[in-house]
Parts: sequence; structure tokens; C-alpha cells
Amino acid sequence: MVASLFAKILNMSKKASIITICALSVLLLASVSYAISQKLTEDEKPNYYVNKITAPHIPNHLTFAGEKVPTNVYWVHEGLDRELIIYCYQHSKTLRIFKLSSRIFPIIEPILKEEGVPEDFKYLCVAESGLENVSSPAGAEGYWQFMASTARKYGLEVANGIDERCNLEKATRAACRYLKNCKKQFGSWTLAATAYNRGEGGVQNAIDHQGEKEYWNLWLNSETSRYVYRILAFKLMFENPQLYGVEICPAEMYHPIPYKEVKVTQNTDLVEFAHKYDATYKEIRDLNPWIKDSKIVVSSGKSYILKVPENPKSSFKSLYSDIENPFLKISDNQ
Repeated sequence: MVASLFAKILNMSKKASIITICALSVLLLASVSYAISQKLTEDEKPNYYVNKITAPHIPNHLTFAGEKVPTNVYWVHEGLDRELIIYCYQHSKTLRIFKLSSRIFPIIEPILKEEGVPEDFKYLCVAESGLENVSSPAGAEGYWQFMASTARKYGLEVANGIDERCNLEKATRAACRYLKNCKKQFGSWTLAATAYNRGEGGVQNAIDHQGEKEYWNLWLNSETSRYVYRILAFKLMFENPQLYGVEICPAEMYHPIPYKEVKVTQNTDLVEFAHKYDATYKEIRDLNPWIKDSKIVVSSGKSYILKVPENPKSSFKSLYSDIENPFLKISDNQ
């Protein structure tokens, strides 16, 4: 039957033959697809919605810096829910933050402890900068997002090619001093975190005008009204990663870069400095992001501590050789 059909087609005009063959091909494909679909059960059919959308868990009991969070209040529950929805499903940014945390938290945590600031404030750093040296449109800079005037007030140098807002250790200590001053002024760590975002004057004005002394009950601008909830969302995700869909192998986290410290007491060209220690200029700039020029100008009687890689030009494997990655079973030839 098929042979006789094609014979008839060949006897047609060339244009008519092409149209007829195309039509038959479409019908044939449709019939095959229908037959295959009929054989598949519902369970066998492909699932095109692998990333299921679920509501993040809101705990009944939650604290920030040892202070109770009233999650039983509807606007507190919904405010936290909003931030968790954003960061649980903002996969690329959240994944980047988690990977950076294993490099940044080991530096932040002991400083917070030494300064007498609750460890929960490491999540304030996450909320401010995503654990990276970033610049804001308003002029804030660094991991802790200091404005230049505030940075200088708390002992950070911002001048002549030096910006210590980008020095993680020094900026963390400055942030601790700022937060402790705010805690002393407002009486709670939650309001200290609020003031870090809004400023002491803005928070005090809101308290005086509204007659409220709790962050949770204050009407604030959009940014500040979401600020502490954002910090709490990161706290919950870091403390319960699997509950919020985060699963990262330790070998896939960013490890700290081993370094040694070198004291510089005179004007220094960083390219020459890098070559002296068999490192690249890039490595020196990456390890010392607070240096904003290719040279350091050192005033009389002053000095700086520079980080130099212990193992210059380290390979990826040398940094991660101590942890096996079960998800990467790839031979060296691939």
C-alpha cells in the first residue's frame, strides 16, 4: 500500500510531490508520538518541574543575639517569610554566599568573640555585602559597608590609596565598636543592628515619634523594616541548610588562602614586592584589597602589614587536596 502510494506521488508534478511528502511525514511523526505517549504511565512521564516551589519553614522559637524574635506576631512571621522566600530561591547569589562563608567566617567569628559581640552579627555582614568587598551607590564600601566618614570615626584609614573598609580584620573590629555603641544607646542588640542600617539618629527619631522601643513594632522605611528579617533569614539558612534546600559538599566551598604577614615601613611598589616573594601582582592585590593603588605610600613613623601567599601560584588541587569531593569522580585526563 505504501509502495503504491509513493508510486502515485512520483507520477505527480514535482511541486505537488514535495507538498504531499511533507504532509505525510507530519502525520507519521504525530502518530508515532501519540503511540509512545499512550504506552507511558503517569509515573513514567517526564517531570518538567524538578525545582518544586515550597514555603520555607518558620520556626516557633527564634532568637537574634540572644533576644527573642516574636514570630507569633503575624507581621513578624510574614516579614521573615518574605526574606526566606527570596534567598531560598535566589539560587546563584545564595550559593555564592555559602561558598564564601568558609573563607570569611573563620576570620570574622574570633574577632566578634574577642570584641564581645554576639556571633549572630556575622550574618549582618552577609546581609550588608554578601561577604564580598562591594561598593554601594551611596558610597558605602567593603565587607561591612562603611561610609567614609563613619569609617574614619571608628579608626579606619580612607585616604592616599588606602581604604581599610576593605580590610576584613580591621573593618570587623570597627563594626564591633560601632555595634557596641549602638547597643549601649538603645539597650538591645536588635536595635543596634537596626541602627547599623538606619543610623542612630534615624532610629532614635522613630522611637521618640512612635513611642515604641522594639524593632518589631516600629514603622520604618522599606530598607530598614526588612533589614533584621534579612539577617535572620541567613541565620536560619546557615544553621539549617538542608531544611532550606542548601546542600554543598565541603570540597566545593572556598577554602582560606594560606598567607604570611610582611611588615612594610617604606614606600613600596607592589609589582616589585610581589616578584620579591615569587608571587603575582594579582595575588598581592587579591589578598590585600584595602590597597587601592599599585604602590603604597608610607608616612614617616607609619607601617602596614601585607599578606603574602605562603604557596604562591597554588593549584586548585593543592588547596583542596585534604577533602574528597564525592560529586567529582573525574579522572585527571578529563
